[in-house]
Amino acid sequence: MRNDGTDQVDWRRFAEQMATMARDLLAQESVTQTLDRITASAVELVPGCDASGILILHSKGTKTLAPTEQLVVDSDRIQTDLREGPCYDVASRENAERVFRIEDFREDHPRWPSYVSQARELGVRSMMGFLLFTEDEDLGALNLYSRSPGAFDEAGETAGWLLASHAAVAFSSARTHAQLEQAVETRHLIGEAMGILMGSHDLTEDQAFDVLRRYSQENNIKLREVARRVCEHGAPG
Repeated sequence: MRNDGTDQVDWRRFAEQMATMARDLLAQESVTQTLDRITASAVELVPGCDASGILILHSKGTKTLAPTEQLVVDSDRIQTDLREGPCYDVASRENAERVFRIEDFREDHPRWPSYVSQARELGVRSMMGFLLFTEDEDLGALNLYSRSPGAFDEAGETAGWLLASHAAVAFSSARTHAQLEQAVETRHLIGEAMGILMGSHDLTEDQAFDVLRRYSQENNIKLREVARRVCEHGAPG
């Protein structure tokens, strides 16, 4: 359903495409692949969308994930530097908004004057963004860009909102799966390291784990990394 935003949304076809996308998202093998598929789907499915990306806020600042073009990275960088902009507001839940739509960047915007001015220089002419959230967590913002003014109408906003809803569930599920896999892998790695220490230093299981734990705490190194060092070198240091 890729077009220039002037056609009406074919909702039957869109529903079929959304169903296909949902299956595709669940089939991705990693969080990165899931996010790439989400932003690619935005460009493919939402009328008028030329580029897309996901903006995440964390303790050290912001991070751009799965940008389909450099324009997305540049836009997020400007908003991060200014601490101003629609994507930044949605991702940070300022004013509790879950969606925004800017129809024409050729006009000044009183809420984000500095960002709009610089985004205009990037070639952005209209924009939409959606909070990615589930019942338990906020995940960031899915942002859609167009080089044409007035590219996003109410139908496009509805399409984007449906996409974002599917995307949030898939993103959350992928992260949970990745965290579980990492937890299992870490547990296996620690067990292997403990076995090495028990065999080489005649330690009990509790003593071997205590060696790993104390080295981790005293040197401010994650337990997983200490275990990896033991597995590779026979000792944590």
